Amino acid sequence: GSIDSTVRCWDCRSRRPDPVQVLDEAKDGVSSVKVSDHEILSGSVDGRVRRYDLRAGQLYSDYIGSPITSVCFSKDGQCALAASLDSTLRLLDKETGELLGEYTGHRSTAYRLDCVLSEQDTHVGSASEDGNVYFWDLVEGSLALSLAVGRSVVQSLSFHPTLPCLLAATERHVQLWREETFQPEGDAA
Repeated sequence: GSIDSTVRCWDCRSRRPDPVQVLDEAKDGVSSVKVSDHEILSGSVDGRVRRYDLRAGQLYSDYIGSPITSVCFSKDGQCALAASLDSTLRLLDKETGELLGEYTGHRSTAYRLDCVLSEQDTHVGSASEDGNVYFWDLVEGSLALSLAVGRSVVQSLSFHPTLPCLLAATERHVQLWREETFQPEGDAA
């Protein structure tokens, strides 16, 4: 994804410098791209979440209105989560575009901040400009947890794909967070 409003795809096996495909539907910079086995999900400053179904050759577009800063797929592949500069996360049904939930309480007005879904799709998470990471219950929409990570903007988040562990980046630091009850496999209790 690029500030030039395109998503470019390369074939790594060919080692050619030219992209094999250029997706140029965005009307402003592309701020976030996620890839699954057959889909590309992108968020753009034009306020749209676009999903390219590579198998079917289809483009699906949902208008959010506020510039999109981050997008991600749910682990079950049924939903897309989008963060935007109006300090709101939106959970969308991937197939219909229906708004399934909105999550607010964090601050996102000026920076590109990550959004995540927990390893079991039970919680929605967001970085914040106030130094915290916020988690909401996916179904209820209620704030479940606020982690004080630093004194300035938390920009990047990454959840472990199967374990309740989170990486958060802020102020030249990357921090690993995990549940108090976390036990790595193979460790003696």
